[in-house]
Amino acid sequence: MAKDDTDRIEREIEIARARLATTLDELAVRADPQRIADDTKAIVVAKFNEPKVKYTLIGAGALVAGLVLVKLFRR
Repeated sequence: MAKDDTDRIEREIEIARARLATTLDELAVRADPQRIADDTKAIVVAKFNEPKVKYTLIGAGALVAGLVLVKLFRR
């Protein structure tokens, strides 16, 4: 094996190591439990802030509150 081949192989190995390190760093960031929780919370909050969902939940809450009040005052 020539010196040039050895140098080329060593460079390719270093490039592969750098790519692997970058990939592992990206996976570590993506798999961070706090980040996953924050992302999930943001998605849920955004969904609840949609008018269709928000007003449906308000209506359901008002209905439940009304039924509880009727039940309490019928005694």
